[in-house]
Amino acid sequence: MSENGIDERRKLLFRQKSMRVASSYLRRIAALGNLPESVRPFLDVLKQVSVDFQPVSMIAERKTVGTFCLMVPPELVEAAGAVPVRLCSGSYTAYSIGDGIAPRDACPLVKAVLGMEEMGISPLYEDCKLFIIPVTCDCKKKLAGMLGERRPTAILSVPSSKEQDSDTEQFLRELYRLIPVLEQYTGGRVTAGTLAESINRRGYAQYEMSRFFTFRRNVPYLLYGTQAMAIMNALSYMPALEWGECLHRVNEELAGRLAKRQFVARENRPRILITGSPVTFPNIKIPLLIEEMGGMLVADETCLGERSLYDPVVVTDRSLDGMMRAIANRYIRPCTCPSFVENRQRIFRIRQMIKDYQVQGVICHILRGCLVYDYEYQRLEEELEELHIPVIRVESDYNEEDVEQLRIRIEAFIELIKRRDVVRKKSGEKVL
Repeated sequence: MSENGIDERRKLLFRQKSMRVASSYLRRIAALGNLPESVRPFLDVLKQVSVDFQPVSMIAERKTVGTFCLMVPPELVEAAGAVPVRLCSGSYTAYSIGDGIAPRDACPLVKAVLGMEEMGISPLYEDCKLFIIPVTCDCKKKLAGMLGERRPTAILSVPSSKEQDSDTEQFLRELYRLIPVLEQYTGGRVTAGTLAESINRRGYAQYEMSRFFTFRRNVPYLLYGTQAMAIMNALSYMPALEWGECLHRVNEELAGRLAKRQFVARENRPRILITGSPVTFPNIKIPLLIEEMGGMLVADETCLGERSLYDPVVVTDRSLDGMMRAIANRYIRPCTCPSFVENRQRIFRIRQMIKDYQVQGVICHILRGCLVYDYEYQRLEEELEELHIPVIRVESDYNEEDVEQLRIRIEAFIELIKRRDVVRKKSGEKVL
């Protein structure tokens, strides 16, 4: 038996099953067709993490800190001399292991994280000097306690409200409290200079992402939305600068495609936005089903998608305290996470995205047990009814058994959008 009580045969079976599932999804992403060659480095990173269980080549020789939510400012981790890696797992195989550790109704993401930690075969987890877990829900709170029994784990308290200046001040104090913990485990030092450098590196990635989403909004379509989600998922495991450089090459290739009018699909595909619980590779079955059933995933409002980077850190004071305040503001005020008591900004953001991306239908993805997102569905439905935008709630976890049921529901939703467009055309109404 190994030190953690997991025998080598069980590890081998875990690895083999994980490889089969992740490899299948990577093949399906490529099989959508017209995959830009410049997207392959992102898929290679996902392969290294989920198929090969090897260190990601871009961070293999660097210190890493594991984070479990975008509420952990990566700028702060980078300023301390480490690479932040998002450890929110989408592995069904790990979820199956975690199902025997966490309570039945715990969310799949937490179960998958516990499963990965239990098996102890992922360098991404094993090489981390420190875990940082924001307390954004009850499951994350208990996850912090369970992981804290195994390895160094820091808790980041997040205010339940973000409306008052005092809320931002509370979060700022938490970030200051985190600095000596980071420095202890990374051996680095957070200074005004290192923080400014990390803000600039992430700013470059944000600039390239803004270009990327301009190409994503193009009609006809220049790439599939599932491929775009794979790119955003890869950000979890890559340094911001290297990710931005890879995305720059994608943008150049898409610019060339646009000039040559090389499109990936007909422009009359229904344009769909996905929102709700995070879509974490390899659990990418819903985006794939949308596009395999004839829809086009044009946008997502999730914490592993566009939300990761869409608001830059705005610095007006280059002192350490000035930059810390800018970071605290960026990760609290514009955040659309439903863990906050008041969340009108999320509805506003979705309405804005519907306009920007000419969305014709919305799929609300709810991971089973993810109550903070489930609570918001009724209000979302009411808001979208005013806009005459159809919406469906799709509840799932990481298992493969519900794929056919999901396929039927998503296909019917896409057909509904198509029928609505036919009716509107016959009535003489302009259709996007």
